[in-house]
Amino acid sequence: MSSRDEALASITDYFDSGRFQTELAELVARPTESQDPRGAPHLRAYLTEAMQPMLEKIGFDCQIFDNPEAGAGPLLVATRIEDPALPTVLTYGHGDVVRAQEGQWREGLEPFVLTEVGDRLYGRGAADNKVQHLINLRAMAALIETQGKLGFNAKVLIEMGEECGSPGLRAFCEQQRALLAADVLIASDGPRLSPDAPTIFTGSRGGAMFDLKVDLREGAHHSGNFGGLLADPAIILAHALACITDRRGQIAVPEWRPDSLTPRIREVLSALPAVKSGVTLDPDWGEESLTMSERVFGWNSFAVLAMVAGVPEAPVNAIAGWARATCQLRFVVGTDVDDIVPALRRHLDAQGFTQVEIAVAERGSFPATRLDPDHPWVRFASASLERSTGETPHLLPNLGGSLPNDCFSEVLGLPTIWVPHSYAGCSQHAPNEHILKPLSRQALIGMTALFSDIAEQGAPRA
Repeated sequence: MSSRDEALASITDYFDSGRFQTELAELVARPTESQDPRGAPHLRAYLTEAMQPMLEKIGFDCQIFDNPEAGAGPLLVATRIEDPALPTVLTYGHGDVVRAQEGQWREGLEPFVLTEVGDRLYGRGAADNKVQHLINLRAMAALIETQGKLGFNAKVLIEMGEECGSPGLRAFCEQQRALLAADVLIASDGPRLSPDAPTIFTGSRGGAMFDLKVDLREGAHHSGNFGGLLADPAIILAHALACITDRRGQIAVPEWRPDSLTPRIREVLSALPAVKSGVTLDPDWGEESLTMSERVFGWNSFAVLAMVAGVPEAPVNAIAGWARATCQLRFVVGTDVDDIVPALRRHLDAQGFTQVEIAVAERGSFPATRLDPDHPWVRFASASLERSTGETPHLLPNLGGSLPNDCFSEVLGLPTIWVPHSYAGCSQHAPNEHILKPLSRQALIGMTALFSDIAEQGAPRA
């Protein structure tokens, strides 16, 4: 039996024996809610009591750092350097979770108790992101336990604030460039395109959040006495929003229409199966000339996340003095980040909405990133996953959502390979979050084989 086969047999036994489920249950049981103050003491404990012992047992040296941003969650860096001449792989995960939403889960389910129902394992963080970094760490452990070595150098970065927008992560990467230096990032977050086949994405769409506000006067005024005499800020705001897109959501701000949907990117996206999410999609929404895959992975989209005027929970017969909408632009590479808000200002002014204020959110904004889909590391990872799983991976130039990939691609200058181990219907960030057992088993095999192939073949060459 080859060393690769030995590692694959070991990781298969790890899943089939129930050890995978037991370890995941231990991680899920830790209420690491970074968005709720009650989760604060559990953030560091996740690193010191769960991650550090697991990593030290397989020969990693661990350091835990305070976050450069005051009040944000700590970070762990683990290193295993076998030979400076070997390639170095950096992997990443986050141990924090969104709010538990107790009382909103299905009967018989609790957020911090891993519960098996058929092929599903339910629990907060089961999909996002505890199972994802557990799979990658256990895949490396399978090589170490069967071969006595990895065959490459490895570094692990675990943060505890991703669900709050990764505060301090970029600054930490800037401060620790030498410690985090590597040849490639291979990490896992987000969903597969299909639960049956691996997905590779190499970047993410960016996100820009801002408020639009029309503030005309102090207080509200009787709609009978002043209707027809006082301008209504909610109506003005509604018309301002309507000029940003047309009635089917097609973006009307010229600078928000990207130039990066090249023939090669369209070719890559054309190979993808139809978008399936478990949610009924609207084919008549978004850019009419694009396929649905192009709309979410190759184009920009504008959304109104929330709107308020007056007192919605107790309306009164009065014209409100102000109205506000919280908005977001999801954008791909090819969009000038620094011109997003100025372009909107110019557009609103040209349409006559000079009284609409724009306030940029302090958090919730992320740069867009993308690695060339023909990069050698992309081809290497795709071939390895296809060989081990028997399924051709779906290749995305970027995730439709956002994650802190810029910390790795821009700050550390790494090619970035993301291999997600969840799926779109996992109820991420919602009650009843879960993972699929067959998907997890396949992912363990695929990642073990990928790391084994790096050990045997070294870093790919152009």
